[in-house]
Amino acid sequence: MNSVSISTAAPAVRTFNVCRYYPMGGGIIRAVDGISLTIESGEFVALLGQSGSGESTLLNLLAGLDRPSSGSVLVQGRDLAKMSSEELAAYRRNDVGMVFQAFHLIPSMTITENVELPMRFAEVNRAERGQRVRESLEQVGLGKRLEHRPSELSGGEQQRVSLARALANRPSLLLADEPTGNLDSRTGEDILNLIRDLSISLGMTVVMVTHERALAERFAQRLVFLADGKLLSQEALA
Repeated sequence: MNSVSISTAAPAVRTFNVCRYYPMGGGIIRAVDGISLTIESGEFVALLGQSGSGESTLLNLLAGLDRPSSGSVLVQGRDLAKMSSEELAAYRRNDVGMVFQAFHLIPSMTITENVELPMRFAEVNRAERGQRVRESLEQVGLGKRLEHRPSELSGGEQQRVSLARALANRPSLLLADEPTGNLDSRTGEDILNLIRDLSISLGMTVVMVTHERALAERFAQRLVFLADGKLLSQEALA
């Protein structure tokens, strides 16, 4: 399998006039329509807009889960559109962590087994997996809940497990799609505090989709506003 090399000199993310169109009936849905965006390494950026503005589609393009119709998506110097399916799979395993509104935990597995799962796919040595699981769960404050199952945890704790799983392969880029959408406001703030702290301590780049501007203003370093698949404006925060 080809390895995916990373250039540390390049910005974490750079898109050039990227588009993603979908045929719908006799017309075309312009989900992402000519977005050019640069995100520096270690930056925490929030994507905001009404539902259907293209934020989640853009996140999928950054994750290598979808390919652009035109334009390019570069992540730390590598053009995802030029990668083979095998290279994209390696990129997703090794360089990207994803957190969603739904926790996507496997109910029959303990949280240790849930967090370990991506490391199995990445073929991390078994002796190393246990230590990484413990470290990841300790980072999110669940080091004493290793053998619990998801049903024994609160919604906020399950999202912490989801975050620990996303961190298990030590990604350089964390993509979060409405990570607080299923949580009450206080728990949502706790999760975003945790994401911000981990971004700083690990030097990790974060791109988060959210519809909650007030939360984004508190935790992100920059707001990017989208509408109808286009980039409307950007706002740097102190």
